[in-house]
Amino acid sequence: MAPTATGFASPLSITHIGTATAIIHISGVNLITDPVFSPAGTEWDLGIAVLKTTKSAALGLADLPVIDAVLLSHEDHPDNLDEPGRQLLDGRHVLTTADGAKKLAPRPAVRALQPWEKVSLDVGGRHFEVTGTPCMHLPGGEVIGFIVSAPEFGETGGKPNAIYFSGDTIYLPELAKMRERFHISVALLNIGKALAPAGEEPLQITMSGADAAKLFREIEADVFVPMHFESWTHFSENKETLAAELEKAGVSDNVLWLEPGVKTRVA
Repeated sequence: MAPTATGFASPLSITHIGTATAIIHISGVNLITDPVFSPAGTEWDLGIAVLKTTKSAALGLADLPVIDAVLLSHEDHPDNLDEPGRQLLDGRHVLTTADGAKKLAPRPAVRALQPWEKVSLDVGGRHFEVTGTPCMHLPGGEVIGFIVSAPEFGETGGKPNAIYFSGDTIYLPELAKMRERFHISVALLNIGKALAPAGEEPLQITMSGADAAKLFREIEADVFVPMHFESWTHFSENKETLAAELEKAGVSDNVLWLEPGVKTRVA
């Protein structure tokens, strides 16, 4: 049986489109994460490495529902934002890093978010609060994660229910702090153990399955949604590897593997 966020008081579904791109459907509002839509075989030369996607997005731009806001963890890597995905930023609310907000100017609805900063997001006739979370990805780069909460989500153990999207990050002990303020009903975690060239040994720049399982337990979340582990040549852990790691870590009963392009009820 697939895990569900049983205490979450609002209708919640997720459509995983590919890599770190997912639509979070909440009570008729659609939030999209890290929009990427380039076809399989597209390459980007970043100087230190060439990134290549091996699988097309499960949905195209024309297939999407109305998108109310974009949660953009960072704008400078094509596996989190590509040229087709940039089309979704025009005329929409976008939350992202401080550096990203400057680069995406003059779009008036793009807003910077700092770690642990809380901002209001009013879209689709509904009010949400979004709290930034710290990330550590490539040295010198900016990345932000997101916690989405609202009174209508209800509470668990006296703490507000919330949805967490990690963005691209390695494991950070500081992230465990979120459990002090929120009950994380659903955690969308970017994993895959992505590697970047760095001298003799490649640098790990996203969580492995073991890292993500540790974080999942520390934040005491209900449902673990794996993302950012397929379709790119710089990921070193695939679904089979990750499933084995998550089972070994004892969290596999909480893992919800989403079929790309299929809207899946979570609560």
